[in-house]
Amino acid sequence: MKSRIQFAQVPTPPSPATSRFLSHPFFAWAGLRPPLAQHTLAEHEALMRHARNAQTVLEIGVAEGASAAALREAMHPQGALYLVDPFHLSRVPALNFLKRAARRAVNSVGTARTVWIESFSHDAVRHWKLPIDFLLIDGDHHEEAVERDWQDWSPFVANEGVVAFHDARLFPSGWSTPEYGPVRFINRVFRQGSGAAPWSIIDEVDSLVFVSRRKPS
Repeated sequence: MKSRIQFAQVPTPPSPATSRFLSHPFFAWAGLRPPLAQHTLAEHEALMRHARNAQTVLEIGVAEGASAAALREAMHPQGALYLVDPFHLSRVPALNFLKRAARRAVNSVGTARTVWIESFSHDAVRHWKLPIDFLLIDGDHHEEAVERDWQDWSPFVANEGVVAFHDARLFPSGWSTPEYGPVRFINRVFRQGSGAAPWSIIDEVDSLVFVSRRKPS
């Protein structure tokens, strides 16, 4: 799937008018361009590495489905992938090309059962009961929303399970800033305080931060 995804570049190159036009998700749904990832190739590989053979995977915030495709490709083929996104930003809800592009990307790889939960994460968690092996938090980036997703969903993560936060750290020539909500949350909870115990950071790749109850390798 890697060759069929347009990864985020570092540093971000200037975008010509034609590229901005083609960035509309219609073109991904129509197969006229690959899905646009909001992560780098290194992040893509890290997601696959940490989700390898996971049975139950959940992602909050799907966009065009590039990261979800990485997870479905890496996870256990008989597992279940849960994708939580309200897909509420479409200007034409009846068409919703973002949702269509995401489904195309995810369906192109892997065999794991995929469950689409078209809801805000704080609503979806009300009905959740299953243990989670790998959780990707990449939804609302306000600090309080990141913290709410963590508090709502981390209790369901199994022992030795992994939680990944996107846009959660500064890296050379990267797009994240100290004001980003995920950056502020990770710094406050995992770097400066002791409120995350028994959780700890086990890996960091570009803007991704991975945490688990297991010891760092």
